Amino acid sequence: MIWIYISILINIFQLQTLNTKLETSQPYILILGIAQDGGYPHAGCQRDDCQKLFKQGKKGHLISCIAIVDPASKQSWMIDATPDFPEQLEILEKITSTKLAGIFLTHAHIGHYTGLMHLGREVIGAKQIPVYAMPKMKDFLEENGPWSQLVSLQNIIIQPLAANENIKLTKELSITPFLVPHRDEYSETVGYQIESIHKKAIFIPDINKWNIWERDITKEIQNVNIALLDGSFYQNGEIPGRNMSEIPHPFVQESMELFKDLSDIDKAKVHFIHINHTNPLLHKGSAAQKEVKKAGFKLAQERQRIGL
Repeated sequence: MIWIYISILINIFQLQTLNTKLETSQPYILILGIAQDGGYPHAGCQRDDCQKLFKQGKKGHLISCIAIVDPASKQSWMIDATPDFPEQLEILEKITSTKLAGIFLTHAHIGHYTGLMHLGREVIGAKQIPVYAMPKMKDFLEENGPWSQLVSLQNIIIQPLAANENIKLTKELSITPFLVPHRDEYSETVGYQIESIHKKAIFIPDINKWNIWERDITKEIQNVNIALLDGSFYQNGEIPGRNMSEIPHPFVQESMELFKDLSDIDKAKVHFIHINHTNPLLHKGSAAQKEVKKAGFKLAQERQRIGL
């Protein structure tokens, strides 16, 4: 009889080991940063919280960036190259034991592409890193220094993107850019849909307002499993002395009102990201954080893994 019990225990152990291996081989999204383009603390910020971090020589949060990680192929892809690229690349490669296989850019605002400079001869001297860019973004990089030097030296190889055209990353993973309205001074702006054989996710770190987009964001949320969405500002008037219509984003309070009729399951898909230094969502235990969580939504967290 004892051998029967031992056999059962061995089978259970083998099954658990197999399940663990399967889970660890599944692709996932890794959050590499959650702050708006200027990071946190933010240049010129005189508030006590910023000054405390400056004096301590610490970063409160890295700039908004995510990675798609595929443990099976040991590859990963960043979406956006931020000014915090050195730290984010280190986190990505050390935590995931993968190699950077490419970078997908959303647009030409400073927090989303300027990290490419670290791929140049002054730093890494990278060789032919694929950088995926929409037409205007591609032209901007090729026609303006210092980015054009990255192209001419083949530190990067620009891979052209087209709106709504699917790019295969592996047999089980793909990514699709889609246009969103934003301040497009130098390039168009895109979000991305990321798909595995199991799940779908959307990533929209920047958009002007949901109601001027040709798509219905509530339907987009319903059609995916994960929605990483622009949470730059919590409410109007958040930046003293600045006209916030010049830097339009959907306020988190507006988004929560728009999403209030979603099911609890759909609300739980929403993770706010790209948080400005003035946004109280950056502060643990704040009334704003409690309000978001009470309403059924989530906040993206650095080093968070979200399964695909």
